[in-house]
Amino acid sequence: MLIKISAILLVGFLVFPLSYKEMLIKISAILLVGFLALAYEAIQPPPPRTCGSPGGPPITGPRIKLRDGRHLAYKEHGVPREVANKKIVFIHAFGSCKHDAVIALNLPQGLVEELGIYIVSFDRQGYGESDPDPHRTAKSIALDVEELADNLGLGPKFYVIGYSMGGQSVWGCLKYIPHRLAGATLLAPVVNYWWPSFPSNLSTMAYKLQPKQDQWAVRVFHYLPWLTYWWLSQKWFPTSSVVENNPAVFSPQDLQIISKMVPNSDIQSYVRQQGVSESIFRDGIVGFRTWEFDPLDLDNPFPNNESQVHLWHGDDDRLVPVILQRYIAQTLPWIQYHELKGAGHLFPHIQELPADIIKTQLLG
Repeated sequence: MLIKISAILLVGFLVFPLSYKEMLIKISAILLVGFLALAYEAIQPPPPRTCGSPGGPPITGPRIKLRDGRHLAYKEHGVPREVANKKIVFIHAFGSCKHDAVIALNLPQGLVEELGIYIVSFDRQGYGESDPDPHRTAKSIALDVEELADNLGLGPKFYVIGYSMGGQSVWGCLKYIPHRLAGATLLAPVVNYWWPSFPSNLSTMAYKLQPKQDQWAVRVFHYLPWLTYWWLSQKWFPTSSVVENNPAVFSPQDLQIISKMVPNSDIQSYVRQQGVSESIFRDGIVGFRTWEFDPLDLDNPFPNNESQVHLWHGDDDRLVPVILQRYIAQTLPWIQYHELKGAGHLFPHIQELPADIIKTQLLG
């Protein structure tokens, strides 16, 4: 629209005679308007291709309808929920989906049946077949978890386990739905360098442990969220190591794990099928913008020791600096902190670890 206006103005100025100086001023103004119009168009993400809409991806799995009309896609694992003794909601990582429930995929079947474990994973907003939520916050994610549990009849209390960016979402559950939790586990949870309780020298130190391109990316998420689509889509300079899948940000253990993974192009396409702006790009904005609460101010959700909150992290995690997790564990003594020597960000993919994580949460 702005480009059309610029063209109309240019025609008008050519029709009506102007002095040389006036002409230069007018042309400069037109060029400025045209440049601003092009810049505005460049930073606007395309609309998401919502599942089930005309031209959008098909709906292939079960979904629930949420309080605001959005739909949430989910996948069930383990024993049938009707006979389950332990019911868990799993929150997936950045750039993943309901099919990437690492805890469920690597859990021994014998343990699942012995403890009566039921796990439901879901596509977070904008991922897979879950509708986008341009107003997504830490609170809305927690309320989605609660509503999913209620729609599936998981009972008054259930466990939550979140990995990476999904682990960060568990903080929202601890803040907004603590009364619904039977226990909680955070696996390599992403931290926000702008949480107020972090000492500035510590958060700055952790921030600078990132590659330069990632430092710039999280600055954009925090200070200029409206620029995110352009920043992560342009090809002039590096954007984000995570978005680009740059192996330089992985630890030696992570690279060994990756070398054993079998790529699944169908799942990779499924993750981003509605577009990147309301899935992975929105993740960055929600994760690093100013939060409505500070996780380090939270009270113990289990003051009578009826359950526990566990936080697992690798000491060689090069995506999420371990020094901030150590500070969280020191500040919140009710957090049961498990630091894994030599482990990177992908430790939940180690075959034997999910059983240890699950037994620690469910059996204490």
